[in-house]
Amino acid sequence: MKILGIETSCDETSIAIVEDGRNVLINNTISQIELHKEFGGVKPSIAKFAHEEVIDGLIDKTLSDSKLTLEQIDAIAVTIGPGLIISLLVGFKTAKELAKKFNKRLIGVNHLFGHICSTYLHSELEPPFICLLASGGHTQIIDVKNYTEYEVFGTTLDDACGEAFDKIGRLLGLPYPGGPNLEILAKDGNPEAFKLPEAKVRSYDFSFSGLKTAVLRLVQSLPQDYNKADLAASFQENVTNTLVKKIISAAKDKNAKKIVVAGGVSANKTLRRKLEEMSNIPVFMPGLKYCTDNAAMIASAGYLLKDIHQDIETLDVFAKDPSSTKLKTLFKVSS
Repeated sequence: MKILGIETSCDETSIAIVEDGRNVLINNTISQIELHKEFGGVKPSIAKFAHEEVIDGLIDKTLSDSKLTLEQIDAIAVTIGPGLIISLLVGFKTAKELAKKFNKRLIGVNHLFGHICSTYLHSELEPPFICLLASGGHTQIIDVKNYTEYEVFGTTLDDACGEAFDKIGRLLGLPYPGGPNLEILAKDGNPEAFKLPEAKVRSYDFSFSGLKTAVLRLVQSLPQDYNKADLAASFQENVTNTLVKKIISAAKDKNAKKIVVAGGVSANKTLRRKLEEMSNIPVFMPGLKYCTDNAAMIASAGYLLKDIHQDIETLDVFAKDPSSTKLKTLFKVSS
């Protein structure tokens, strides 16, 4: 079964075709990083315009690269939230028009569920497992019970870890996106140079706002020629230690046999190394190109959701309001 995936939740336009939920035939992504650099973050109006400019051409290219036509596609899966609503609606409108024109099944996908599914791509991984989902917008610990049912039992109480990486990167004067550039800078630093605080919150929850404030105050107290690489390394050490400690603890408490890490922060090499060294059960992570937002994970999720009924009216409501309580009518989610 071949599914066309469409992802426009933030600042990347991505189109993919995935067969049977695991085999990526093609995944094309256009990043908007250069467009948002001068703003130090994503400017929604520019993101929307950029999606509109490239999405039709990217769909044509993806079909051409795969040597397939839309008639040979079995269904269309599209991200419907969470994310920037005006960006999401670009992808949803395009997907709905294609589904109607070519009489294809339209499948709405929760973006976070998509990140979980990124670990199935070119992999034999099967649930159940405990998942750490760490990205620019979310930090969660999720009990994945089967392919379509999961429970979020740990979450961030304020900022997501990816957002914290980006904001500290900006504080250090690094270009957008701050997180990946902070990781590069940290390679030349001493991770024990600065002692930074760790939030005291409930076992599975996260909090990074206090850490951000502590780093800001520290920078304000340091001389102008302080070692930025040392501070970057110390910050990264603090955050990755917290993530690793909590996911390993959750896996132990839930008697899990596998740990999965997904989301943009799962590309962080320090996090990957620590998990592989410290976990006494297998750890699974997506390939680096599938850590950030991509349509292949959305197509994979669409395959897993193919037998769950979704009416177009509900998808319309949810696309316009990703916080809608109708989420639980689309996906078997408990929290």
